[in-house]
Amino acid sequence: MAEDVKDSYKGQVKELDYFYLMVKNQILANQSPTIGLFPEDTSDEKNMLGNVRESVYCAIAVWSLAVAYRKIDDDNGRTYELEQSAVKCMRGVLYCYMRQSRNLEAFKFDQREEHALHSKYDIITGDPPADAHHRLQLDAVALYVLYLVQMISSGLQIIYNLDEVSFVQNLIYYMERAYRVPDYGIWERGSKYNTGKPELHASSIGMVKAALEACRGFNFFGKDGASWSVTYVDPDSLSRNRTTLETLLPRESSSKNTDAALLGIISFPAFAVENEALVSRTQDKVIRHLRGNYGFRRFRRDGYGTVLEDKNRKYYQPTELKSFESVENEWPLFYIYMMLDGLAKNKPDQVDAYYRCLKPMMKKGKYGIYVPKYHYVMKAKIDAERLNHGSQEREASKEDGDEQLFLWGQALLTVAMLLKEGLITIAEIDPIGRYLSTKNQKVYRPNTRHAAFENVAKDMTVQMVFIAESMRLQSTLATYGIQTQTPSQLDPIQIWSPRQLIELLQHLGHNPRLGLTGRPPRPIGSIGTAKLYRIFGNTVLCYPLQFEQTDFYMYHDLALLIDDLKNLVGFVRNSWTMSGRPTFCILLREEHFADPNNEEMLKFLSEFKRGIYNGIRVKNGRLNTLVPASYVEHLDFRIPNESIPDTAVGLQETDFKHLPAAVRYRRLSSSISSTEADEDVFEVAKHYEAMPTHELHNTLSSTKKLLDQADILSVLVKRDGLHYELDGATIEERLQSIDVKARILKDWSTLRFVASVLRKAVDSLAPAVTSMLVRGKFVSIGVFGHEEELLVKPSSPRKTLQLIYDLCQPYDMFEAVLHQEILIMLSKLILSRPRLFEGMLKIRVGWLIHAMKTELKYSWRMRDPLHSLPPSEVTELLTYILEINMMKMDDRTWLPNDTTEYNIAEKHYSCINCHCIAFVHSCCILHLSATPQPAIKQGY
Repeated sequence: MAEDVKDSYKGQVKELDYFYLMVKNQILANQSPTIGLFPEDTSDEKNMLGNVRESVYCAIAVWSLAVAYRKIDDDNGRTYELEQSAVKCMRGVLYCYMRQSRNLEAFKFDQREEHALHSKYDIITGDPPADAHHRLQLDAVALYVLYLVQMISSGLQIIYNLDEVSFVQNLIYYMERAYRVPDYGIWERGSKYNTGKPELHASSIGMVKAALEACRGFNFFGKDGASWSVTYVDPDSLSRNRTTLETLLPRESSSKNTDAALLGIISFPAFAVENEALVSRTQDKVIRHLRGNYGFRRFRRDGYGTVLEDKNRKYYQPTELKSFESVENEWPLFYIYMMLDGLAKNKPDQVDAYYRCLKPMMKKGKYGIYVPKYHYVMKAKIDAERLNHGSQEREASKEDGDEQLFLWGQALLTVAMLLKEGLITIAEIDPIGRYLSTKNQKVYRPNTRHAAFENVAKDMTVQMVFIAESMRLQSTLATYGIQTQTPSQLDPIQIWSPRQLIELLQHLGHNPRLGLTGRPPRPIGSIGTAKLYRIFGNTVLCYPLQFEQTDFYMYHDLALLIDDLKNLVGFVRNSWTMSGRPTFCILLREEHFADPNNEEMLKFLSEFKRGIYNGIRVKNGRLNTLVPASYVEHLDFRIPNESIPDTAVGLQETDFKHLPAAVRYRRLSSSISSTEADEDVFEVAKHYEAMPTHELHNTLSSTKKLLDQADILSVLVKRDGLHYELDGATIEERLQSIDVKARILKDWSTLRFVASVLRKAVDSLAPAVTSMLVRGKFVSIGVFGHEEELLVKPSSPRKTLQLIYDLCQPYDMFEAVLHQEILIMLSKLILSRPRLFEGMLKIRVGWLIHAMKTELKYSWRMRDPLHSLPPSEVTELLTYILEINMMKMDDRTWLPNDTTEYNIAEKHYSCINCHCIAFVHSCCILHLSATPQPAIKQGY
């Protein structure tokens, strides 16, 4: 027995020595002696550029061999040598990234390509290349961060000081918006057509999702770190990335039906998809469409490296793509990915099958086996291959195993062979356990100040705490059997607004020496407000953004607020991936019960007392009894001897003297309403615009109607600006005062008008547009009858908002905010009722609003304008419009009846009777015509 063990040990040492010789001479021989990066072309000594992605994969291979050598008693110093070689590469990438901290800081706010981190660097100096390249590649940054966590978890020390920790925290901010940032993807070309246009890639989003999950609560100083070296990840950004990824799959992008790059996110190295059925469907589609005799094609009609590709042109001609059909190169690299998938998921038959396919492709070099980059069809065999795909022999690319190597493939081949030979296990090179199923996954957090393990099994209970803003309201609600607490009764727990938490988090990652400001002022979403926070010794709970008084006006409509809160409970329950229970803070204000729908609010609150709500277990109680079962996020990131400005105090108990008498002295069963009738707003506006400024001042002082006051102030804004002082207050302050009064009186016309003048933005505008785009729907912005702009790819909230106001406000002040309302409503409907959008290609918001106005006037016989309705009724009308089957309504149309052509902005649109299918469900909100529409220009 002892001899068998001895022989086994000797055999293991012999195998490791073989792999050491191979790695030493094939991979490490190409490593830069200065910063540790690896060249993308090993045969060209003049080309000293290194690719971040390939360098990280090389580091993974070297680290994997070091992990194998840890099992050997006498390794001749090889374990340390290999570990430090991997560390050198990872620190080299960090060095290159940190030199671009100015770009990173700018990218956090605007996500523009020119501010993206470079993906290639000089391997000697670390300088980015002088020539332009498509550097916006989020998957490369995510792969680096993911393996930073993996290697540190295995015991390597890569991050040395707090400057580097703060930089990594900012890399997290850099990646968080991947769900709406089009990039150039793993192949660095963007769309399939290779015209220099980026698009959303599932492979990039999946890698980012994996990196964010790995970084959540991770200590980058390892087991010896303190609380200020722990990183924070916005759970709502993580959820949006997850949702967008699952929506895109099994597609790769809008132009690529599938892509072999998806193998890297559904399995090794990312393991980013929890839904096993979706993983299987994606993998089957990749195999079915892309597998060949020599490997996998990257994607259909991929011209890279083929004999037909013009190497002197960076981009393809519009009609060139068809010529690459059936003659795309086949890459043995993806046989290796399939082997790694089988090794990670314990599928020996799959491993053996793909190893047999790979073996004929492997070649013997001076220092061991290697694989070519791809196999291509020779020019003489192009026509025959097109007639019968897979019938012709292919030639291998020019790798020789010595001076010219495909390092990416070589690195993954090394990892796969180490796993196949049993020299390492998947758990050893995935110490954070991403390869495990969701039910079994436990993530070790090497920091004793936080929970040691995070079990991602979902808790079945959602906790609710009701907070009354005043003792009077608490007493009133108690008569209805609804038990609440006031802020003063919660001591020492504080209730914060989301804005207070945003201000605090701006200090997380703040580093003046690197020019980094910390977390951008992004909203805290519903998952972020369902956690308790431990902040510098204080326990804090945030109420959801829906209760924020200074926010967009939509949630001042109680019916809409209740409906959204109902959906919120289900959303958080289904999206929750943390060990404790989610805890909701329902903030009850006096004005909620001055609403005509106050009985609905009472009914809504009472439903939680039963313990089951829409099939979800809920628990309502006092906050101090709910804390032990809650998930608590530690944000003790204050460094000793470093001062952070004190955050604002928590929510204070209020009296009700600030409210109008109609609210102060009302009974709970009563309500208030505005008796002001809407006049022709546009005619009144023209009248005011013609008046001189001094007359406007006099009129403002004498008029009592809120909408007229707002109209006069909007004219003064155009003339003098928001900061012009009028009777001791700026115009902006007076508009805010009108906004408060209109909110209490439920004067929706005034609320919308003031919001438009102040150019307010609804929360989650960019994600709303993205949710439609990733489902294949283009979105058109603009007022009916005027210029429109088509959104074909996601954009930042700032750009989207500016586009809406620029296109809508000159023609209709109300439409600028109605556009935002409709976009939010459409994004919710496309998630909850996708059948309403079947067959739609283009959603034209301005035309949809026009249809709603017409339907309101002629079918519902309502004289009130659309902008005077509460948002909940606008939602009902929108849903009704989308449900209309126009084919059963006697050729009814919202276009003029006396013509089949309607002239819009001096451009002609074909109606339903001509060249397009304009009314499948409703108005011309969708347009399936192949004929281009000249008045719509493509945006962003």
